[in-house]
Amino acid sequence: MTYSIGRDSASIGTAVGLAVVLVAIVGTQFLGWEWGDGRFLPTMIGIVAAVIAVVLLLNRRG
Repeated sequence: MTYSIGRDSASIGTAVGLAVVLVAIVGTQFLGWEWGDGRFLPTMIGIVAAVIAVVLLLNRRG
């Protein structure tokens, strides 16, 4: 499926995945984040990433 920005969903999914990995590495190594420690920002990043993944999956299927 092609979006109006000229990229397909696989490219967008890859870019989102790489961004999440980068945020996770920086957050855990330099900001002291730990997944599941109840902090708001890491939790929200995880939720947003999961929602984007579901949306891309549903768009690819339909």
